[in-house]
Amino acid sequence: MSGQSQPNVLLIMVDQWPGNLLGVAGHPVIETPTIDNLASLGVRYTNAYSECPICIPARRSVMTGTTARSHGDRVFQPAARMPDLPTLAQTFRNAGYQAYGVGKLHVYPARDRIGFDDVLIAEEGRPHLGAVDDYDIYLAEQGFAGQHFTHGMCNNDYVWRPWHLPQETHETNWKAREMAKMIKRRDPGRPAFWHLSYTHPHPPLVPLADYFERYARKQIPGAHTSDWSADDDALPYPLKGPRHYWPRLAGEQLADARRAFYAQCTHIDHSLRVVFGTLREEGVLDDTIIMLTSDHGDMLGNHGLYAKRAMLEGSSNVPMILVDRADAERIAPASTDDRLVGLHDVMPTLLHMASIEVPGTVDGLSMVGEDQRDIFYGESLEGPKAMRMVRDARYKLIWYPAGNHVQLFDLHNDREEITDLANDSGHGPVRARLESVLAGYLYGKDLDWVEGGRLVGMEAPEFRIEANRSFSGQRGLHYPTPPRTDPGAKVGSP
Repeated sequence: MSGQSQPNVLLIMVDQWPGNLLGVAGHPVIETPTIDNLASLGVRYTNAYSECPICIPARRSVMTGTTARSHGDRVFQPAARMPDLPTLAQTFRNAGYQAYGVGKLHVYPARDRIGFDDVLIAEEGRPHLGAVDDYDIYLAEQGFAGQHFTHGMCNNDYVWRPWHLPQETHETNWKAREMAKMIKRRDPGRPAFWHLSYTHPHPPLVPLADYFERYARKQIPGAHTSDWSADDDALPYPLKGPRHYWPRLAGEQLADARRAFYAQCTHIDHSLRVVFGTLREEGVLDDTIIMLTSDHGDMLGNHGLYAKRAMLEGSSNVPMILVDRADAERIAPASTDDRLVGLHDVMPTLLHMASIEVPGTVDGLSMVGEDQRDIFYGESLEGPKAMRMVRDARYKLIWYPAGNHVQLFDLHNDREEITDLANDSGHGPVRARLESVLAGYLYGKDLDWVEGGRLVGMEAPEFRIEANRSFSGQRGLHYPTPPRTDPGAKVGSP
């Protein structure tokens, strides 16, 4: 212990990592020894959710401690500036902390520091938004100018290949190194808040070859299937688009895509050892509170679906691990906590643990303490694509306003959401109760879909498959830099 009166705080964000994809969570294949060890030092929250499982809205919740209703985005608005709310980094700085970040912030403009002293950014190939990307600068300095995406893989699909440049240039390695350097360059007289934000395992699926190889010999679990997801025509309207957007992978194609995804997870897990080792050798590991979470998950082919946005568990349930400083007794080591928590709880939790006053604008609750919620509300998208969710300690109800389609799952007995109980007569009272609860959370244009306190929804439009003219937002050669475009244009990836 350094004897520092205030703790350092390290917030680790991964991208598109499902909550069950950890060895400590019982996954039969994934290798996450570092994260598993982290969980052994603190608490793992088993019912942690992304309130809006889309990149930008989720990160706004983390950085402002608010839900989409307060911060203003439940869709994905790459040109929307951060709301005029206190941020996590600025609140730490106001309390005397130094605040530094490495990786993806997903804000506009991309050089908005949102309260940090400084941030080294890696924004997934978005020069059209006007940013000078630090990772791109690094690649250029290594002699690989503009070659970030010459592997040919896309940020929004599940084709894969090994990383095409030297190992040390992989984005995961760069971020771990830069965070280690940030830690070494800290002012030793002041506590620090560090934010390490990885891009992966979010596609593009470009793992280092040796990380893919470690999964090549493993039997990969198949996708979850269900009666409710078997018929394309019977799917809730908002799930029909994703069903047709990605080719349905099967057999070894799906297994290899998952191997590539898992490989990127394990690479991140191992890279964290560089960061934790640096904290240890600098003598500050025991004085550092550590939290690890993700902005959302990935369906990874379960129920024939991929990526995020859905309120199903694969998309909305996220890892959430919290470790206190070594001499504290607020958290039992190797414990789990089943309370309902979300990303808007990250800010009040970390501030509370650092004994910093939580701004009155915050919607979330500290995850350490007696205050707990009975209901968790989530939302995604608007109009015909809208999806809304409430869950209590046992049941989850998902409402798709287009077609007034309801799903009900018993998560105690069916975490994979195989059996839809919405039309089961024995669960009628549960459905009615949760529908009433959900109606009370609605706001804005959603209120047009409620009559007399009842969910009535809207007529589902005729479904049409849209041509994929952008090749899923494919990136190309980035030297010279692509021309700047309208930041609201659909050039980047969610």
